[in-house]
Amino acid sequence: MTLDLLTQSYDYELPKEHIALYPVHPADSAKLLVYDRRSDTIIHTVFSNILKFIPKECSIFLNDTKVIKARIFGKKASGGAAELLLNKPLPDNRFLVMIRGKVKVGTKLFFENDLIVTVIQLNSDGSRVVVFEKYNKILNFEELIKILESIGHVPLPPYIQRSDTTEDARDYQSLFAAKAGAVAAPTASLHFTPELFELLKQKHDTHTLTLHVGAGTFKPVDCDEILSHPMHSEQFHIPADTLATLQSDKPILAIGTTVTRTIEYFSRTNITSGECDLFLHPHNKPQRVDHLLTNFHLPKSTLIMLVASFIGREKTLEIYKEAISQNYRFFSYGDTILIL
Repeated sequence: MTLDLLTQSYDYELPKEHIALYPVHPADSAKLLVYDRRSDTIIHTVFSNILKFIPKECSIFLNDTKVIKARIFGKKASGGAAELLLNKPLPDNRFLVMIRGKVKVGTKLFFENDLIVTVIQLNSDGSRVVVFEKYNKILNFEELIKILESIGHVPLPPYIQRSDTTEDARDYQSLFAAKAGAVAAPTASLHFTPELFELLKQKHDTHTLTLHVGAGTFKPVDCDEILSHPMHSEQFHIPADTLATLQSDKPILAIGTTVTRTIEYFSRTNITSGECDLFLHPHNKPQRVDHLLTNFHLPKSTLIMLVASFIGREKTLEIYKEAISQNYRFFSYGDTILIL
């Protein structure tokens, strides 16, 4: 068994103080590590300088998903506390969720604004299928989102061990967020300021697509071999006006792992809308995306394996070690790496 297929091979030691609990301000003052594969060189700079490094002919692809206030707190019928994290909508006004604590089919949970949740299915992976109702009316996704906007909380990742604040509602959302549905931000996009984003659009052909990031993005790979990992799926849509670029030979810079997975799924299937469950790793390398901007990811995660699909496992771990030695901040609110 090659080391590239062993989960343990993607582990690394990260001192706790390197986990970013808050973003930097302004957003583009975050550190940027630029790795050029052709020359095998690393440059340390700041994100505000990124336009100096992006190849001129590149098309830029961004994820326009919008993070919803997916975490809600309420009570069980017994009076005990209840916490629910919405993951994604399912057919027939059902929803996939995570619920803290034990529940059984038929359990009802009660939240603000007269919102009631009924558990209708328990899944082996710990997720639950539920319906939401208000005044005896089953809610659809659009109706639910309106309620969550008033009673919900920003679903900060589990490694940010603090309560969300009013600032998170702004900071954990990209400038171009447009289509509600994500429960985690496409974090590479969080580093653009309005001024820098305008300059990007002036210098480069830019496109958006949508992948609604689900809670599965944080699911650890807990099997010994990475190919045994049940990859999560996420809803995506690629608009028709981007297809010409995707089907051309123009170089592409993907802003984030979610954009990468969406484009690579399309390149393999020609499907423009549905569920993306593509798992990229060193034995399943990118076919269409040329360059990647991304944050630094959790040990033994599918995301660090995706980075390794671009530059190899050993180089990935070498760069991560370098970033730690240079005091980079890791994970969702942390610093970035540009792979050229």
